[in-house]
Amino acid sequence: MKQYDVVVIGAGATGASIAWRLSHYDLQVALVDRCADASFGVSKANSGIVHGGFHHSADSTLKAKLELEGNEMFDALQKELDFEFTRCGILVVAYSDEELPQLQKLYERGVANKVPGIEMCDRPRLLELEPKLTDAAVAGFFVPRGGVIEPYGYVFSLVESAELNGVEFWRNFQVVSAEKEGDFRTLTAADGRKVQARFVVNAAGLYADEVSRICGGEEFEIRPRKGEEYLLDRTSPGRPSKVIFPVPTPCSKGMLVIPTAGGTTMIGPSATMVDDKEENSTTQPEREIIFEHSKKMVKGICERDLVAAFSGLRPVLPGNEDFFIARSEKASDLIQAAGIQSPGLTASPAIGVYVKNILADCGIELKEKSAPRKILPPKNRARELTPEELDKLHADEKLASRIICRCEFISEAEIVAAVRRGHVTLDGVKFRTRAGMGRCQGGFCAPKIMQIISRESGIPMEELTKRGPGSELLVGKLGSLEVK
Repeated sequence: MKQYDVVVIGAGATGASIAWRLSHYDLQVALVDRCADASFGVSKANSGIVHGGFHHSADSTLKAKLELEGNEMFDALQKELDFEFTRCGILVVAYSDEELPQLQKLYERGVANKVPGIEMCDRPRLLELEPKLTDAAVAGFFVPRGGVIEPYGYVFSLVESAELNGVEFWRNFQVVSAEKEGDFRTLTAADGRKVQARFVVNAAGLYADEVSRICGGEEFEIRPRKGEEYLLDRTSPGRPSKVIFPVPTPCSKGMLVIPTAGGTTMIGPSATMVDDKEENSTTQPEREIIFEHSKKMVKGICERDLVAAFSGLRPVLPGNEDFFIARSEKASDLIQAAGIQSPGLTASPAIGVYVKNILADCGIELKEKSAPRKILPPKNRARELTPEELDKLHADEKLASRIICRCEFISEAEIVAAVRRGHVTLDGVKFRTRAGMGRCQGGFCAPKIMQIISRESGIPMEELTKRGPGSELLVGKLGSLEVK
């Protein structure tokens, strides 16, 4: 049975950030997740916004403090990990005079939080910053340090870098028991695999309540808040240059219009409390509401540009809208990182540091590794290269110029690299490379991608899955059908 100093449960943005931070130190660390790959839980359906730090008070909430700290860490992270990220800025817009008092209150909170460069704007200034705002826009404020990020690309880069620097990633590891014996706790997965840990970090997202109970920690409930989101084609005339926020509601930051880091436009999310932690449906009534709101905010939004619809679930601690990050008072070897909803993605780099410091207070010796950190190889994205650069790559690696996904211009070399990094599901390759995210949503490239996964991984075609066990892509053969 493998023994670790720290086992992090949950490979979303929070858990991946913690594992990556711990990979800097001379520790034995494992990252385990119940899904077939990283980012397959809450993080995969994140809106991908790097928030600006004005929604919550930094004096009274941990989430605002970590949001502000995390925001400032993304430039250095992108430089090392090479994920899609841009500081396009955020505009918070009032669309009626009745919203102006709440807009002013939000702006003053941003000023109190010392948000860099925050600027109150009248209507002419708003239109100068974003000409695509509708005639209903009255006033707003601008946060230049806000931005957008590909959440799954970010998480994958964290996990791959952590693995390269010694962290072991256990996929399909659903923790069902956690027995404490001496200095170690034995974590057992549903399939019988076991690992032992001196300390356990609970970053299990929607299932953090169950993990806490299994580990003998605090009793609390995580409830899912569902948000439906809709992606518009990269050619949509409704794509703004900034993230457009409305004045928020008591339970939500509102329905947004987002120029995603991948080049599409996202509208949503809604905010509905549900009971099922696997409920990810989208509905026609919610779709109509989101499109109606978006059209009032930005010119050019049109249903004809819709290419994908999905919903995400945010892990809510009822009665506590703040993060719960602390050493457990009931199980001394357990560190809780629960209730990490928005702005959890933005805060995640700072959460990694925060949890690292908690572990140091628990007695974990944080000795930095003497060897230089290993850096991920360049991703060589075909869509970002000039024809001359593609020709040069082709001379050394012919797969670099063989385009598999034509909508997103993804090469076979990019897909091969993803598979060799351990992404052996169709969704894993999709999130790692963007292959299948375009207008046809994988209608043309999926069979080729499956062939590449099978060839590179050795997994038979009939065993390939979309997102792990239970989502098999091929069942039987045409020749096995009997006509009666």
